[in-house]
Amino acid sequence: MNEDRYERTIDELEVRACKWWPREVREEAMKISILKVLLDSQEKFISILKLADKTNPSSLFELINASQFSYTMFLKHLAVLVDVGGEPLRGINDNFDYIFPKKKLIFDVGSGETEYSFTNLPVSGKLDNKKMRIDTIENLTSAYAEDSLCKDVIMLLIYGAAATNIRTRSVLFKCTPYEYIGDNTKVEEIVRQNYIRVSRIIGGKTASDMGNVAQHYVVKHLTDTFGDNYNVRSNGTIPGVTQNDGETLTSFDIVVDRIDDVRRHKRYVAVEVTFQETSNSKIERKSGQARDRFERITSSRNYIAYIIDGAGNFSRRSAINVICENSHCNVAYTLEEFDVLISFIREKLG
Repeated sequence: MNEDRYERTIDELEVRACKWWPREVREEAMKISILKVLLDSQEKFISILKLADKTNPSSLFELINASQFSYTMFLKHLAVLVDVGGEPLRGINDNFDYIFPKKKLIFDVGSGETEYSFTNLPVSGKLDNKKMRIDTIENLTSAYAEDSLCKDVIMLLIYGAAATNIRTRSVLFKCTPYEYIGDNTKVEEIVRQNYIRVSRIIGGKTASDMGNVAQHYVVKHLTDTFGDNYNVRSNGTIPGVTQNDGETLTSFDIVVDRIDDVRRHKRYVAVEVTFQETSNSKIERKSGQARDRFERITSSRNYIAYIIDGAGNFSRRSAINVICENSHCNVAYTLEEFDVLISFIREKLG
């Protein structure tokens, strides 16, 4: 191994690798995938809200049935809309008798009191996304769901803030869709504003591309760790480091620099991220670029590091070996290895 502790051979890198996607990245990718499904089905959700009669809850369920829209999908849309997820619902389930002393949801939307008797709530154990079957795309689109449980939760999320019991109302104060159901203008305004927020969450990410999520996760981790005095940019460039034409700046997965670095030759660290569980040509592309990028970055007095992991990548040893030989630091995709990268960046940037 090179005396520099940041430069590893492929064998030294592989023993530190996790090989399979970490749980945190899988969960992040799942969130993004589900949000994209919601965006694709928003028109049907909006149509149901427009046609429903808020004074007649059964009309809502009739519309869901008639439109062949799964209860799980409708519930997921609703949970995102009112921003009430698994954790708050778990607390409601755990404290059900306190929140609903009469075991019913009694509410008034301006036409007198309406009572809704729960059929499944409270559930035994914890009420979470998995229990409601709104945790995966497969469950959201499946015909097999606990419709009665979904109905219970849908009623909470739509009418909770209209509860006549002050205790119930204080817990479910965010649950206000009853205020605009059946009003075309308000539904359009409120729901589409929410989808602008959802669109921003998934902006620049592709649901099927775990690599984008992996890069995003690293950016967030570095940003949180370094604090305000460091710039951590996704798909960034370094002054003076260009493509083969000598005019276009080279884009790197991540670029880090210090905000307070005012030296004549300000230093930058580029970070390339590659994680593939199955073998494909992406690692070959990065390998083909490695030598030229290393030479250009080194000549500009800057640095390049690689995060390399995944069983598919390590099946292409020659490509990984080229990268290892043309980098200033190479680490695997684990939190412990991220600490090594962070030490490297701090050492080089000061």
